[in-house]
Amino acid sequence: MTARGDRFAVLTDAAIEILAELGMRGLTHRAVDSRAGLPQGTTSAYFRTRRALIEAVVRRIADLDRIDTQTGRLPTDDPPAPSVLGGDDLDALAAGIAALLDHWLTAGRQRALARYACLLEATHHPELREILAYGDASRSQARAILTQAGAPDAERRGDHLVACIDGLLFDRLIGAGARTAPPPGTQANRDDLTLAVRTLLYAMSGRT
Repeated sequence: MTARGDRFAVLTDAAIEILAELGMRGLTHRAVDSRAGLPQGTTSAYFRTRRALIEAVVRRIADLDRIDTQTGRLPTDDPPAPSVLGGDDLDALAAGIAALLDHWLTAGRQRALARYACLLEATHHPELREILAYGDASRSQARAILTQAGAPDAERRGDHLVACIDGLLFDRLIGAGARTAPPPGTQANRDDLTLAVRTLLYAMSGRT
């Protein structure tokens, strides 16, 4: 990574921490400088406007999310031929998705919170949503999975599947479901998430 690329990562990672803790209103150039431990004016030298800073953070989140889904946590990068996914395949997928969700509830928690803050900002600035491309790859992947599982209306059900899984993550992330769910980062939590995702996969694919 070049020196500029390294500084980009340092600044945007600091901004992600601020978003997770203080929300969008807490994100300023000065706050990022302070969090990153860099001289005042460093962030503004790289990102002249607040808009440019937010766009950079969105790109960083999208890049890190992409890395997460390509590191083996979600075993669907090279799916088999259409209509061959059986129960064992769906069980493995459920476990992989659950592991990714658990990661975003623990080590990736700050980024997950920052992602939702950026999504809310994107309701006022659609171009941010285009950069984040939130859910696009997941929806395409979900449609392919359900098609291979022989699900009827796989296009629409794939969209529904992603929406439901995202709702599960949001529920756990804000603590609404934490009252009854096992603690994040534990095998019990991954098992619980696996059960939830498996139920969704089987229902969407038309299996019992």
